[in-house]
Amino acid sequence: MNNINLKSLINILIEATGTTLQVFLLTLIFSIPLALVICGGRMSKFKPLAMITNIFLLIIRGTPLMLQLIIVYFAPLYIFHAGFDRFTAAIIAIVVNYAAYFAEIYRGGIQSIPIGQYEAAKILGFSKDQTFRKIILPQVIKKIMPAMGNEVITLVKDTALVQVLGVAELFHVAKTQGGRLASVIPLFIAGLIYFVLNAIVSAAFNFAEKKLDYYK
Repeated sequence: MNNINLKSLINILIEATGTTLQVFLLTLIFSIPLALVICGGRMSKFKPLAMITNIFLLIIRGTPLMLQLIIVYFAPLYIFHAGFDRFTAAIIAIVVNYAAYFAEIYRGGIQSIPIGQYEAAKILGFSKDQTFRKIILPQVIKKIMPAMGNEVITLVKDTALVQVLGVAELFHVAKTQGGRLASVIPLFIAGLIYFVLNAIVSAAFNFAEKKLDYYK
């Protein structure tokens, strides 16, 4: 077995964690607002739009994220003879995938609000926009926090899937270093880093939930 310079190995893995965090943060930044648009289409009273959105959600949620990553990267190359770079393709695929799941979480939260809330707001003279922003949205946020927390924790781990496109994120680098050193230590360290990242995400959502309970 090769001698392992632990300090150097940790530095390499921490550097790769930067790419993992980029994928994670960019996915959240773009997928959360995109999910609102998709949710609006899914709940639209215009039936053709609702049907198209529903089919889109069925396709995205019914196929593996890894397959979607491959399609987003290779399909434009074959069809248009031009495409995205590996990192951009990875972000597009994972954003669309998570936006689909977040959209369904939003829909479940919105539909869980009793109709009486809307009727009361109408009697009080609130517009539809005011009703949604001031009455419905705060309740929806409270209701969807546990489900959103689970999805975000899953996202931390799903960032490893972008390695299928050759993006050098944490797991990809750990696996490469493990093969080079003929050791499982890089994978073990990577596992600890994923655990710490998920612990931070979990703590953040727990804190947010407590704050929402305090101000309800």
